Amino acid sequence: MSDTAALRRLYFLRFAFAVLWAALLFASADGLGPLSATLLLIYPLFDAACAIADVRSAKVNRGPVRGLYANIALSTLTAAGLVAATTSGIPAVLRVWGVWAVTAGLVQLFVGVLRRAVGGQWPMIVSGAISAFAGISFITQAAKDNASLSTLAGYATLGGVFFLVSALRLGRANRTTRLPGAADRAL
Repeated sequence: MSDTAALRRLYFLRFAFAVLWAALLFASADGLGPLSATLLLIYPLFDAACAIADVRSAKVNRGPVRGLYANIALSTLTAAGLVAATTSGIPAVLRVWGVWAVTAGLVQLFVGVLRRAVGGQWPMIVSGAISAFAGISFITQAAKDNASLSTLAGYATLGGVFFLVSALRLGRANRTTRLPGAADRAL
């Protein structure tokens, strides 16, 4: 299986997960109850699992994996941090999530740059940059009286949309690279 096909399937899965997760979190975002706390832990663990699947696929196809290992570590550490943060309140959650969004966003940007030749990576590059800025806004929001988890649902939805766009572009890149001289148009 090609790296493009595996990435495309993974990106579609990440889109579907992000949209479902965001809907569930938005429905329970009024406080830190058992459902919202569980959802908060599931998201970085799912991200780590996706990065593990991505590493396996990239290794088989001799693709870049350095940033993916960093993503696995960051997501796992974030899940651990969120265990503690959920017992301290929404501001603590937003701070942990914010730090993760900044660091994971920068890693996503880096991995997207390394994968440019595969095609369909501009949405991942843009998404990584937006994630870093969003992380700063989460940290800032944590200091306000009206801190809410609903912003995380919006963040996940937007991230999911970027995965969808990238998956669609990967399909286009895969079709155009089959044509002679078309590899340059795939980006």
